[in-house]
Amino acid sequence: MTWHISLAGTGGQGIILAGIILAEAAILEGKQAIQTQSYGPEARGGASKAEVIISEQPIDYPKIIVADILLAMSQEACTKYIGYLKKGGKLIVDATNIADIPAVDADILSAPITKAARDHLKKDMFANIVALGVLVGSTGIVGRDAILQAVLARVPKGTEEVNTKALEIGFDLGGKK
Repeated sequence: MTWHISLAGTGGQGIILAGIILAEAAILEGKQAIQTQSYGPEARGGASKAEVIISEQPIDYPKIIVADILLAMSQEACTKYIGYLKKGGKLIVDATNIADIPAVDADILSAPITKAARDHLKKDMFANIVALGVLVGSTGIVGRDAILQAVLARVPKGTEEVNTKALEIGFDLGGKK
C-alpha cells in the first residue's frame, strides 16, 4: 500500500514540520517515505503545503498527483487543494478555521484542531501536533509509538510533555484511544 498525504495550511501553522514528523514516523517503522514542501514568500500567513508519500515499496516519484488524504488547516488551503483529493479519499479539516467545506466525494472528518490546542494547551502553536494525532488516530497510517517518537525527536527541548499531550488530544479527536 502506498499513501499520498497532503498537509496544507498557512505559514506559521507548522505544516512543514508536521510533514517532516509524519515522514520520520514512517521511516521509524521501516517504511519508505518522501516528504516535499512548498510555501509562499511570506514568513507567516502565506500558503504552506507539505506532501508525504509513505509506502512499503520503493517510491518512484516524489510528488503527489492525487492525494489519498488531505489535511486542511485553513479555509484557503481547503479551497485551493481540495481538487487534489482522490474520489473516495479522506479529508480532514480544522473546524476552527474552516467554515465552508467544499462538496467532495470523500470521507470527511471535521475536528476543532486549533480550538483544542488553544483550550487545552493555551497556545495555537501546538495545533500541528494535535493535527498529526487526528491524522494518525483516524487513519492508522503510522503507529502511535512511531509518531510519538518522531514528535519528541523534532520538538524543542523542554516542550516534550506539552507536545505529548497535544498528540494525545489529537488521537482523541481522531478516534484512537
